[in-house]
Amino acid sequence: MKSPNLYRYATRPGVYFTDDGGADIVVRSETADRMWLSVLEPIDRPSRFYNETVRYVLGNDTDFFADSHQHQIYTRKLPSSPLRETLFLMEGPRYGLWYVHISHAWDGMRYGFRAEGKWDPEHSLRFNPNKLLLDPFAKGIDGAMTLHPAAFSYECELVDGKIVGDPNGAPSKLDSLGYVPLSVAIDDRDITKHDNEPNHPHIPWSKTVIYELHVKGFTANAPWLPEELRGTYAGLAHPNTLSYLQHLGVTSIELLPIMAKQPELFLQERGSTNYWGYSTLNFFSPEPSYATRRAQEEGPTAVRQEVIDMVRALHEAGFEVIMDVVFNHTCEGGNNGPTVCWRGLDNVSYYRQQQHNVGELEDTTGCGNTLDFTNTHNVTFAVDALRYWSKRIGIDGFRFDLAVSLARLNGQFTPYHPFLYALRSDLLLGNLKLIMEPWDVGAQGWRTGQFQSPFGEWNDRFRDTSRMFWITDNSHVVNSPYANVGMQELATRMCGSADLFATDPGRGAMSSINFITAHDGFTLADLTMYAHKHNEANGEHNNDGANVNHSANFGVEGPTEDREVNRRRERAAQNMMGMLLLSLGTPMILAGDEFGNSQGGNNNAYCQDNDITWLDWDWINSGDNSPQQQRIESVYRLIAIRKALNIFDHEDFFTKLTQLGVLKPSNRVQWALPDGSAPKDQDWFNSSIRSFSMILRSQHASTAAIVVNGSDEMQQFRLPSERPWHLLWSSACSTGEEPAKGTDIRYMTPISNPIFWSEMFSTSEGDGTNAPAPTPAEHWEPSEALERVFEDAHPHLIKHNVARSATASVPISIRDTIDQQTLAILPSSNSSIQKTAEETSARNIWTVPAQSISILIEE
Repeated sequence: MKSPNLYRYATRPGVYFTDDGGADIVVRSETADRMWLSVLEPIDRPSRFYNETVRYVLGNDTDFFADSHQHQIYTRKLPSSPLRETLFLMEGPRYGLWYVHISHAWDGMRYGFRAEGKWDPEHSLRFNPNKLLLDPFAKGIDGAMTLHPAAFSYECELVDGKIVGDPNGAPSKLDSLGYVPLSVAIDDRDITKHDNEPNHPHIPWSKTVIYELHVKGFTANAPWLPEELRGTYAGLAHPNTLSYLQHLGVTSIELLPIMAKQPELFLQERGSTNYWGYSTLNFFSPEPSYATRRAQEEGPTAVRQEVIDMVRALHEAGFEVIMDVVFNHTCEGGNNGPTVCWRGLDNVSYYRQQQHNVGELEDTTGCGNTLDFTNTHNVTFAVDALRYWSKRIGIDGFRFDLAVSLARLNGQFTPYHPFLYALRSDLLLGNLKLIMEPWDVGAQGWRTGQFQSPFGEWNDRFRDTSRMFWITDNSHVVNSPYANVGMQELATRMCGSADLFATDPGRGAMSSINFITAHDGFTLADLTMYAHKHNEANGEHNNDGANVNHSANFGVEGPTEDREVNRRRERAAQNMMGMLLLSLGTPMILAGDEFGNSQGGNNNAYCQDNDITWLDWDWINSGDNSPQQQRIESVYRLIAIRKALNIFDHEDFFTKLTQLGVLKPSNRVQWALPDGSAPKDQDWFNSSIRSFSMILRSQHASTAAIVVNGSDEMQQFRLPSERPWHLLWSSACSTGEEPAKGTDIRYMTPISNPIFWSEMFSTSEGDGTNAPAPTPAEHWEPSEALERVFEDAHPHLIKHNVARSATASVPISIRDTIDQQTLAILPSSNSSIQKTAEETSARNIWTVPAQSISILIEE
């Protein structure tokens, strides 16, 4: 049946509701011979197509598909199923597209496709009309795959929980309906439903602090939430959750994949799951299992609305929402995997084939298949999905998993790939935060720094350098060819990795997404507790996961009561967190690292949907002065200092003029050895030099000094002597030491004081309803921010004079070390207070504890 506007959407697949109560439905397959739309209705309710269809009365599926060639609309009652299936023969292909208009369509309609064509596995043709296929553009998903031979396009058996069969053998004659998920149509034509969408935060890169979390794992054990909200989209949007994130100070919440997912075949055979979600089932539908039970029972429209409400709540609290997306492969895996969508629609067009063996799929992802982004239609498909999530759902940015696979032409990476140009040039997507994981597992797959503007990139060199400098070199463990990191390597990473990101005029340090840890690998706590991975729970005999982690246990594998071991571990963790948040670039923190969350040494917990990966919030009730609370206080201060000082926005390394030979040297970053002298050429290449200062200057903010002492002894530093300096933060404070003016350090004793956030709710009733609603995130101004940093720091430390004749201690806050008028106005260099040269020189000698990183600010 045709419609007057049938071809209006000819270039875009999908379901388009029409004003006549029906819908135009389009799907892409360049190699199928026939295509049917399959609409599923409950058998105990009247069909909406009763007067239009021919009813099938013969006896088997083979006859059914042969007979359906003669009819436009054909209906059958499915054996042993509560469903009625109505098939609509589609017209096509026209430019690879198949079309049909149906007279009735509704929100929540269950549907799919069946494709008929050649079965020729040697040429990657795997058509089988017995397999019900998802719509790649479906906005909702219902159900999940059952591990059963019917879900596979080739003849196979289920033997002892494993699929046994030849993927290149005969086609399966089993109908997959009932064993695979269904597409669900969502009618979102109401143009008024997004009128109340708040303005996106659009946080500048220079102010961005990314916080990577898993929607379920972040709140699955959250004591402030009622049981029904734990591990859900709604739980992440709860006022208590938002309040925690605000107090921490992060700006951009990066969600591990929330697109609908399906576990890989080998995980299903083991009865396990893909917890992280890097196994996409559908690129337009949210993962239903993260929704509340009520939303799941109401259906995909309610699930989608819960996601929209979560994003709105995060926006209203001042946060950006960044989605981790997986366009490099799908959940169907290799040729032996199930057929749920793309393989059955058009295997040749959707997936890359090996150049010299077209029957086998190219795999640069390690997941069995790779989507073919040399096909323009697949690029369009990805762009359409991203636009949908950003426009309809409200997402503010995307992180692209294994992005090198998305930018390969004829097998080779190129920064000029059509997909990258499509992202850059799109009026909507080009203005969002776009972050690349700049590697894959294919040939020459490491491409950090090569994606050009406007893309940010995960900087694995920053990760490895910081770990080696502060952990393996410090603990004298040599497990990497890059051991003995010196000043040049560390300074390069702290200054934004110009060796990697000075690739494009105007590209700056903010393109470097600096991180120490991410979902993939050890947590920050485990980096300092385990010298080796402990992935036994994954069921792969500890063979999975990286073997080189640049980690150390400081003498004991795993948790210990040894105070000295724990002291060294805490100092190392604080050093890495300090380096992360005090370096030029865009920092990313893994959720839980701020309070020392552990995964028990598992560095590949992708299949652990349990307490191994769910954040442990027990520390909230563990006492006012717990290690977790002390750690989180330190991280919170670091973020506040970073946001307060306008010195971390080094936007560009070079400009077009630089390429023309017109050099414009920058004086914003300067380097000094402990004696105050500038490093000589030979110093940069001397890996034994582990102590130096990075001086950050700005026209609009006070000068700051990042002081690194990577040696095993306390070290005296002579800072630039224009004006006096004051300490803002030091990693040494975590273990009772502090840099101090003069020739010795200070020692401190922490005082009991409740954590700033845990007081805000009571867990006695367990309903989490008594928390104050969050207020929008503050827009930081230097003087106001510094006031807040120093005021909040006041109650937590007692400093002691380190002279051997020291008497009783006196509580002194960080703020007490700064003149009140000076603090308020951040004075310029024309201060009326005159000091003698001798006083100034003595004032700027600072003694810094061993193995520490600190930040000081100039008056």
